[in-house]
Amino acid sequence: MGRSAALKTYREKRDFARTTEPKGKAARKLRGNRFVIQKHAARRLHFDFRLELDGVLKSWAVTRGPSLDPADKRLAVRVEDHPVEYGNFEGTIPKGEYGGGTVMLWDEGRWHPQDDPHDGLKKGLLKFELDGKRLKGGFALVRLPKRGKETRENWLLVKERDRYADPKIDPVKEWTTSVATGRDFSQIAAGDPDPPARQSRRAKGRPPQFVAPELATLVTTPPAGDHWLHEIKYDGYRALAAIGGGRVRIFTRSGQDWTAKFAGVARALQDLDVTSVLLDGEIVVLDEKGRSSFARLQHGLKGGKVPLTYFVFDLLELDGKSLRKEPLVRRKEMLHKLLKSPPDGIRYSDDVVGHGAEVFAKACRLGLEGIVSKRADSPYVSRRTKSWLKIKCEGNDEFVIGGYRRSTKKGRAFASLLLGEYIGKDLHYRGRVGTGFDEQDLETLGRRLSKLQRKTSPFVDAPHEIARDARWVEPRLVAQIAYAERTREDRLRHPSFLGLRGDKPARSVQSQPVSDMANDDSSDPDLAGVALTSPGKVLFAEAGVTKAELAQYLLSVSDRMLPHLADRPLSLVRCPEGTDDECFFQKHTAKGMPRALHAIPVTESDGEVAKYLMIDSPSGLVAAAQVGALELHIWGAHADSIGHPDRVVFDLDPDGDVTFADVRTAARDVRKLLETANLQSFALVTGGKGIHVVLPLDASQGWDEVKAFAKGVATKLAETEPQRFTATMSKARRKGRIFIDWLRNERGATAIAPYSPRARGIASVATPVSWSELGRVAHADAFTIPEVKRRVAQLKSDPWKGYFALRQRLSADVLRFFAPGKR
Repeated sequence: MGRSAALKTYREKRDFARTTEPKGKAARKLRGNRFVIQKHAARRLHFDFRLELDGVLKSWAVTRGPSLDPADKRLAVRVEDHPVEYGNFEGTIPKGEYGGGTVMLWDEGRWHPQDDPHDGLKKGLLKFELDGKRLKGGFALVRLPKRGKETRENWLLVKERDRYADPKIDPVKEWTTSVATGRDFSQIAAGDPDPPARQSRRAKGRPPQFVAPELATLVTTPPAGDHWLHEIKYDGYRALAAIGGGRVRIFTRSGQDWTAKFAGVARALQDLDVTSVLLDGEIVVLDEKGRSSFARLQHGLKGGKVPLTYFVFDLLELDGKSLRKEPLVRRKEMLHKLLKSPPDGIRYSDDVVGHGAEVFAKACRLGLEGIVSKRADSPYVSRRTKSWLKIKCEGNDEFVIGGYRRSTKKGRAFASLLLGEYIGKDLHYRGRVGTGFDEQDLETLGRRLSKLQRKTSPFVDAPHEIARDARWVEPRLVAQIAYAERTREDRLRHPSFLGLRGDKPARSVQSQPVSDMANDDSSDPDLAGVALTSPGKVLFAEAGVTKAELAQYLLSVSDRMLPHLADRPLSLVRCPEGTDDECFFQKHTAKGMPRALHAIPVTESDGEVAKYLMIDSPSGLVAAAQVGALELHIWGAHADSIGHPDRVVFDLDPDGDVTFADVRTAARDVRKLLETANLQSFALVTGGKGIHVVLPLDASQGWDEVKAFAKGVATKLAETEPQRFTATMSKARRKGRIFIDWLRNERGATAIAPYSPRARGIASVATPVSWSELGRVAHADAFTIPEVKRRVAQLKSDPWKGYFALRQRLSADVLRFFAPGKR
């Protein structure tokens, strides 16, 4: 149905000579997946819930409004499709007109369907996630059966059980103003942009002067006692906001005016009912789990549309009176009262009195950066003090870029950045970072580094092996770096680039030593009964991951990884001296290998029996690390049914000119094609360049059938869209296309195992993801060893849930359809 036809009912019900509601254009460029909720005081108060799909807003009238309680089932009556332009409508509909009354834009944002939304609407079960200014997390629309001669569609709107569910909050009562204008119903009806009393009050003030912020001292453990308040440590930009006279100015910690960069926050702060105020806090971008993400914040500052949140933790001045000499606990009481009903995007930073160790432990379990502990009786002073202490779960600091190592990859300006920090006037080397960059980062940094070239090292202590291949630059750029810990030599482990900082000069990046630095070789030389030799040897050069850390990672994911490995022949990619040295494949057992690496007999095509490697225990995984195995590749069949594969792998291998966004789309297309044959598949981000689409089988068919099917699927896609796909290995045919590698589906062929690291310096990992999650993955090598270790610990369910319980067979019809020549 065309867009005009879809809007026929909507237009027939309205007289656009009388109402200011948008008519909707006949054709327009689709915007995407916006959602809006409009509070509508018509004959009866209700909330209009609208999801953008196919160029219109699919709409439901929710009589009692949405709920955050999963036990509530709110009636949602399906109504006519509305034009996308209706999502911006706020105002009044004249009495006597259809829907006459006042309309408020109550919430807006993006929605993300869990599955095909068209199927969901057809079947009567539409599951999705909302990322709005107010509503977030999972929701579902469930269609009720029709009764008698009932013509309308009745659905139920239900909140999913997730971290955003909260039976204690009634969103209808919690939020009563517009997310667009901050007005209530009476102000919208009157056309009043703002209450006169508040306008007059605001007009009297002026923004306070900038005050240098108080800074926290880094320590290893939180302080004890009830005279300490403990807050979440946010990963964003420190920001002091000065508001008054209808104006807002936002300063960085060094006093730079960044109001224009944070215009959305500035607009929200104008709604505060004050004459003047000076606030201290952190501007962040929250991820889907509610954690602050500096990388996402950087994306937003580069032009990406991400919602900013200003967490306010201190009040320095209010209505012309300085509060800096007041104790912290008094300042926070006044701040909490001021922000009791804050504008959207502004939040009060809560605290916990005492129990520092417990608060810190919980913050780390939740994957947060750490905590900040503050003395409850302390005044506010503009310097680093021991009244404010910061304790980090993992490292996250600023470092100065003093050079880089050149890349061998065409079009990439550098392989890794050389980092340091000042001790007094001397710049000391702290390591190199080669992961965390997106394409825009590489381009921007490459351009800026080329203008800062110098002949000599800015470091006073750069190691010879680093200096030998380095290109030096003037130490002017400051980077935000996440890392696991520092070694005894003060080198960074597992560093990852988060973004450039423009809010502080390089000279301000001074070392802050702590008394309890992490031990460089803290790992136990005996793990899971396997003795590790040279546990401190670095195997992944750029990431700095050691043999012991590789073994610890494999142990941490063993519950997820072993079901994919056990009882299968496998091949190892061994790099005994690490990624910077020679690597080789090994598929057979050999003398001197650890006992935990078992042998499994396999009859070869010539009739000879060979002993292949097999891993079926946590100790086997540690043994793989001991022999320097950086990759584990598995057969498509179990040893006890070696002639009957139980998985099909479609390896989407892109040419260098193909973007990863195109690869993601291609993976979804493969999935959809398989679904036409009633076959369910799973996505594996390979840690290299592409994606594997994995199809589990019931092991009832032979290699010839499975291989022919895999070839048929690849060929069908290539013939249907030859400009996107190819099913041949020829480099000439692959230019600008994605090669669908179906050759991994024959006897003896292997594919990378889920959760296996890759033999790449950045320590990337082949990572299973859900189909709904895939769209948020930026690169095929986006997941690294430390990230996957945290991910597995935090995920509540397996991204491949149901994989091992799935029993699928290629039917005769499917085999005929995909057989060569059957097009």
